Amino acid sequence: MKIGEEAIPTEGVGLRSTGTHSMLIVLLDVYTHSDTTVGEIAARTGLPQSAVSGCVARLKEAGSVVTAPDPADRRRTLLRRNPGVSGRRAEVAATPVDSALAAALGTDDPERIADTIALLEQLAERLSPDVLGRLR
Repeated sequence: MKIGEEAIPTEGVGLRSTGTHSMLIVLLDVYTHSDTTVGEIAARTGLPQSAVSGCVARLKEAGSVVTAPDPADRRRTLLRRNPGVSGRRAEVAATPVDSALAAALGTDDPERIADTIALLEQLAERLSPDVLGRLR
């Protein structure tokens, strides 16, 4: 996760009250637990509810999550992954991790970096969202 954080482009994002690490935690939680609430995310992640609220506001602004009223309780707002791909999500997904990975590995060897990326992709394929949730 840390290597991924290092690779995320921050140009044009400006100063924000929430950090990239918290943003990723909240985003992964929403993607794993569709139709969730800010309070539920805070309880699962251990982040303060105010931090989760800030992250959710940024994620909505970026188009990564969408909200809907809870049909069972119209006072609650449910969060879920935006099925479309926002410009920001496309930008982050298209950003190569090579530089961040090279820094973490302590080498600029393209073969070693490519091998490591292949291994990480294999690991990601084998880990279910349930397993990833337990690793956090």
